[in-house]
Amino acid sequence: MHALPPPMEQWLAHLQAHRRYSPHTLAGYRQDLHHLAQCHPGLALERYAESHIRQAIARLHGQGLQPRSLARALAAWRGFFQWWAPAAGLDANPAAGIRAPKAPRSLPKALSVDQAQALLDHPGLPPPSTPIDCRDQAMFEVLYSSGLRLAELISLDWRYTRQDGYESVSWLQLDEKEAVVRGKGGKSRAVPLGGKAIEALQRWLPLRTGLLHADAGPGDGAALFLGARGKRISPRVVQLQLERLAARIGLPVHAHPHALRHSFASHMLQSAQDLRAVQEMLGHANISTTQIYTRLDFQHLAKVYDQAHPRAGRRRG
Repeated sequence: MHALPPPMEQWLAHLQAHRRYSPHTLAGYRQDLHHLAQCHPGLALERYAESHIRQAIARLHGQGLQPRSLARALAAWRGFFQWWAPAAGLDANPAAGIRAPKAPRSLPKALSVDQAQALLDHPGLPPPSTPIDCRDQAMFEVLYSSGLRLAELISLDWRYTRQDGYESVSWLQLDEKEAVVRGKGGKSRAVPLGGKAIEALQRWLPLRTGLLHADAGPGDGAALFLGARGKRISPRVVQLQLERLAARIGLPVHAHPHALRHSFASHMLQSAQDLRAVQEMLGHANISTTQIYTRLDFQHLAKVYDQAHPRAGRRRG
């Protein structure tokens, strides 16, 4: 991938330094900006107009990019020009008035309550005893207990730390039975930790220093969850460990970290019916994002209705 124009590189650096965007999001934005530059090679950024943005979207759509990918690309372009246009003296943001094709809104893949319990209790397997087993149990309990994004879980420190130029962005507050996490857009929120998650964390924390690398810097030294090499655990390791556990217990569905977040949301709504509270715990900026989980809840209610109501139209033997 060729280097981006300097203003685009500066915007990505701004997002990393001041907005604390995740490496995954920044990599996606970099690719989106590269797509735009490729569509109009040699065109100076200050000469971009709405027609150039529309041409780029049409070209990417013709190359097979799906509506969700096109929407993300537009969001990246819109964000860049919004940040850069005032400094460049542009009259308007050329991407401001363009909408991506609508994507079908698919339901999140949530586990059932029984599947989530089986994943965390793993019946038939010995209780966690090794440091890695205890770490994994604590990670998965926290994901399901608090509905964290994978990046938020990775960013957790075992306590608030500020030393040698490093400062925690997310950390445990076990005495208050909560964690403080910084989510999308650099927004911090406090999330509750359930009893099972706290128990798992209390088993893991005394073992944590045994995995810590002797040369770990302050960022890795503060990390709550460590990989086998003694550094802050990577997202891929969390994904692989969860997949392995699901395979060991014979879970009939694909398990990934985001499935535990979806499961947290849908199970909370089934029990509490408090959309605003779930919105706060998930860290959604807009309640419309949270409302998709009410469709999951409705599916559950509709299934119960079809099975129980005498006039539901279900065939009876």
